[in-house]
Amino acid sequence: MPLDFTNTNLVWTSILAETLSRLGLTTAIVCPGSRSAPLAIAFANHPHIEAIPVLDERSASFFALGVARQSHRPVVLLCTSGTAGANFYPAVIEAKESGVPLLVLTADRPPELRDCNAGQAIDQHKLYGTFPNWQTELAMPSLELPMLAYLRQTLIHAWEKALYPVPGVVHLNLPFRDPLAPIPQPSAQAIASTFNPEAFFASITPLASTRSLHHPITPSPRHSLTPSPLPPFPSNGIIIAGVAQPEAPEDYCREIAQLSQTLGYPVLAEGLSPLRNYADLNPNLITTYDLMLRSPALAEKLAPESVLCIGGMPTSKQLRAWLEKMQPRLWIIDPEGRNLDPLHGRTTHLRLSIAALLQSLPPQTQTINPHLDRWRVVETKVRQAVDQTMCETDALFEGKAAWLLSQVLPPGTSLFINSSMPVRDVEFFWAPRNSRVQPCFNRGANGIDGTLSTALGIAHRQQSSVMLTGDLALLHDTNGFLLRQHFAGHLTIVLINNNGGGIFEMLPIAQNNPAFESFFATPQTIDFAKLCATYGVEHERITSWQQLEQRLNPLPTKGIRVLEICTDRKADAQWRQQHLGTFAANISI
Repeated sequence: MPLDFTNTNLVWTSILAETLSRLGLTTAIVCPGSRSAPLAIAFANHPHIEAIPVLDERSASFFALGVARQSHRPVVLLCTSGTAGANFYPAVIEAKESGVPLLVLTADRPPELRDCNAGQAIDQHKLYGTFPNWQTELAMPSLELPMLAYLRQTLIHAWEKALYPVPGVVHLNLPFRDPLAPIPQPSAQAIASTFNPEAFFASITPLASTRSLHHPITPSPRHSLTPSPLPPFPSNGIIIAGVAQPEAPEDYCREIAQLSQTLGYPVLAEGLSPLRNYADLNPNLITTYDLMLRSPALAEKLAPESVLCIGGMPTSKQLRAWLEKMQPRLWIIDPEGRNLDPLHGRTTHLRLSIAALLQSLPPQTQTINPHLDRWRVVETKVRQAVDQTMCETDALFEGKAAWLLSQVLPPGTSLFINSSMPVRDVEFFWAPRNSRVQPCFNRGANGIDGTLSTALGIAHRQQSSVMLTGDLALLHDTNGFLLRQHFAGHLTIVLINNNGGGIFEMLPIAQNNPAFESFFATPQTIDFAKLCATYGVEHERITSWQQLEQRLNPLPTKGIRVLEICTDRKADAQWRQQHLGTFAANISI
């Protein structure tokens, strides 16, 4: 039993660590500092918690986010007092917006050292505003048994709030008085012989997964927020499967396939969901919808009466604009109570899991469905055109990197896809296969904060993983490379270096020269080989698609590696402008 009776602070923090361990905590990310020393010691000494020291707080917070995203259980994120905790803020926002459980512990000065010009003391109450699921300040450490019981029960509540009803952030502010170091105190040592750990911890039940707390919501005639009974859905409908990182991706894909089969609806599958990588489960997958909808004639003929949207809305601007124009009846399937309709259409939220929706559907009449057939015919033609074009493209066009990854990654690989152009290229070009590749991303707030650190957290102690990123996003988080000495596993970074922000080339602001280059594209002109050498990270310049394919399968098992593809940002933007609208231009149905 790893309890430390050296002094009051260590009794308090070792009980804290043991309580969390029994609830299911396995990882604590620890940033350096003095005021947090009692917590750092407790986590470092606990035999069942992996404590990982990380210098940079922002990098630490996104690494914790990545570990928590992969494990679906809370990760402790720990820092000292003062501005250290403020560096966690972007990751706290992302965790809130994307439903990732984090337990943020900020050490603090005691009350008598606040608002009196004591060093490293700021107001840390409600530091993260409305973003945490729950936040509180714990009492000062105490040796009294009722206070230790208060600590235990507060931690149990905090763990539950990080998981339920929607996973997210819990912030605990912990004040400490000196001594912060493990200096013996007789009063603390004296209680060691009378403290009964077995009795004290006996009531703790592990809560290690969001799945242990989430259950399909079954409609209730009296308490449901769902129309009862559900209406029969028309035959002329579609399912939109948006961005999703489900804990059980194969089950998720099977449920959507069953829903598609039951209703006779095509499934427009976002690239940032697992559906395209479980293509054998669903013959009704549509992966080229963004390209189809660039044809006005097809957009008109494929218009649905009814749309069932599962999860967040896809990235595609074409799809959003089409839905806004067509104004179909929209049903959003989400059991967690969020408003997932940025289009403000004719929308009803069904507060159901997919499984519960399947149980609630009225009997459907199975008939030949011309609407489904039209979608499938166009999908086949556009997909063939895309794949042929990509196969014949020898130039280092950055969009081909996403397509090639869909073809060659080893089965089950976790792929972290960065914001800006990589997510869009995945939506445009990612081909359906049976690879079981797991797409991962930070699309809660759609930012580029901490993406390298997140990818390393996702890959830590997992199967060899890959990251697809642009140069600016990688440069924004190069301190993530400092995690190298504590990182267990392998991450290959496929770096699209177009010397600037390619996403802005697609926007009207790109015509506003000369301000555009300096203030929007913001080229940095970095030698990534030298940067990688600074951090002791392997680097290789990719000069052909054959070379990239050879480097991606098989993947190494250890370390961090950067595969740099240098592309022409303006030529790639011109390629998209000239080609994306042509794949479906001559198709008639």
